[in-house]
Amino acid sequence: MKAIVINTYGNEDALNYVDVDRPEPKADEVLVKVHAAAVNPADWKIRNGMGEQFGFKLPLILGGDIAGTVEAIGDGVESFKQGDAVYGITLAHLSGGYAEYAVAKAEAIAPKPESITFEAAAAIPIAALTAWQAMFDLAHLSSGQKILITGASGGVGSMAVQLAKAKGAIVVGTASGRNEQFVRDLGADDFVDYTQQPFEAVVKDMDVVFDTIGGDTSAQAFQTLKRGGFLVAAPEPPSEEKARQFGVEAAWVYCQPSAQQLVKINRLIEEGKLKIHIETVLPLSEVKKAHQLSQSGRTRGKIVLQARA
Repeated sequence: MKAIVINTYGNEDALNYVDVDRPEPKADEVLVKVHAAAVNPADWKIRNGMGEQFGFKLPLILGGDIAGTVEAIGDGVESFKQGDAVYGITLAHLSGGYAEYAVAKAEAIAPKPESITFEAAAAIPIAALTAWQAMFDLAHLSSGQKILITGASGGVGSMAVQLAKAKGAIVVGTASGRNEQFVRDLGADDFVDYTQQPFEAVVKDMDVVFDTIGGDTSAQAFQTLKRGGFLVAAPEPPSEEKARQFGVEAAWVYCQPSAQQLVKINRLIEEGKLKIHIETVLPLSEVKKAHQLSQSGRTRGKIVLQARA
């Protein structure tokens, strides 16, 4: 099968479009014929060397998000059969989605929503589950609460805005000015162009902050919370010192595969409450361009690789 393999860590030139052996599912696993796979910032961070820090073994096939059809099932799998249309999260560094076939745990995939394409489905799992787990499992966001979402036009941020609105929250989103209408169309009640003014100067008394940017943005976001509020950060663990200083709670969200949560997300998709926004779809062979686009930090929604038409 064709796959994108990295044999050394480095820039996008480390990505090789080559032939490799097809993986086989073990017990409780499913082999998926990949139609589409999404690109996430974690992919190029791993490629740049984070994979070595995590102890991943080379050669490595990147890609956590996939959508496709079940090709084969391992022992003990009763929830799927060959030919089922599915989407979810792969075994990551053991069998990544940048390939024509990938392996996933049965509990990490769910039936693909019938109303959307494979490309749209591939854009959902990690972004939507990260947002869901950050806002609902960790911060316990509830109807009527106020939430600030940084990077609201990105892959995770755009999901978060819609999920928060579906929950009944009051949403403030930050992004560059060119994305204001996009973020408002997602459902944001208010918008701050971070390039024109410090968002922490105008946003106050938030119950929850979901920071998808990290770094200085995370540090500044503490200032927007009311005492007793909750900050959840996606890129890196937030400052415990800052949390104590401002009298708030803070946590780091690390996406966990969950078929049960994907089924709940499916319902929102079918009800029209969650729409998928794709910046571009590229063939698997153009993965280098996809990584360059993702690293630019200027995309709306997700970048998707197409393993087959």
